[in-house]
Amino acid sequence: MKVEFHSDREFDLIAIGRACIDLNSVEYNCPMEETMTFKKYVGGSPANIAIGTSKLGLKSGFIGKLADDQHGRFIEQYLRRVGVDTSHMVVDQEGHKTGLAFTEIKSPEECSILMYRDEVADLYLDPSEVSEDYIEKAKVLLVSGTALAKSPSREAVLKSIRLAKKNDVKVIFELDYRGYTWVSTQEASVYYSLVAEQSDVVVGTRDEFDILENLKDGNNEATVNHLFKHSPQLIVIKHGVEGSYAYTKSGETFRGHAYLTKVLKTFGAGDSYASAFLYALITGKDIETALKYGSASAAIVVSKHSSSEAMPTLDEIEQFISERTKDIGVTTRLM
Repeated sequence: MKVEFHSDREFDLIAIGRACIDLNSVEYNCPMEETMTFKKYVGGSPANIAIGTSKLGLKSGFIGKLADDQHGRFIEQYLRRVGVDTSHMVVDQEGHKTGLAFTEIKSPEECSILMYRDEVADLYLDPSEVSEDYIEKAKVLLVSGTALAKSPSREAVLKSIRLAKKNDVKVIFELDYRGYTWVSTQEASVYYSLVAEQSDVVVGTRDEFDILENLKDGNNEATVNHLFKHSPQLIVIKHGVEGSYAYTKSGETFRGHAYLTKVLKTFGAGDSYASAFLYALITGKDIETALKYGSASAAIVVSKHSSSEAMPTLDEIEQFISERTKDIGVTTRLM
């Protein structure tokens, strides 16, 4: 199965939501209390996915709000440098600041993120700052769950989805759940469900789908049976080292296996997976290939220090896959 997209749109993908700063610990195997040196990168799930798809050769754009400060200018300049269109990134005029994420790398298995997300500029994107003329130029609108956590960003995202559906733009929902941004899991469940039911493709971890459904230890079959009563045509549920599953509304199930790699850190895998998976779908590749690309991209990024800067090129992904064909395959089965 392949997902069909318009071929005559100026942009392959436009992302909306969070763009922030990652400050990654330069000192490995060290708790943050003892860490003295950090390296700065652009971060935020939708920003990372826009960067990743752009590096793979897609024409990507971004809708978001940046702080009127040095960090905001750094983000805009970096996105533009890697080929992401920033013409619809708005500069905040009310003194809100750029979100910061400090990362700790104690070991490949023990990593953590310390977030500064109070009164951040990206959550003040206003619905009036979302342009229908811009969205209708895209094949895909990528929505990130964190942007739903607060108003007015929440309403801006809901408006963007309405405009996308009005103009036959595919809506991709990357769940991107960050608990510290939400008042409660119940609130998150309400808005996640609202958006998921309107989306064409939904991508997330098993834990994130549990948040969507307000469940503990949910199962994939129940999840897809519910969501396929609504708009989604494709649902991707990730299970970490156990790999990922893609379910189609027509009844097919595909399993993608995780690639073995030398892991430096755990963060960044989801965004790199999404960028390569979506690249494959948008360029007409089948779901089995998209799962391979997503898994390979994730394996590459977790082996490197950054998330955005480490996003691989197409040549890097294809070389990685070819070198590991004996280690892994993607199997297909019918439901």
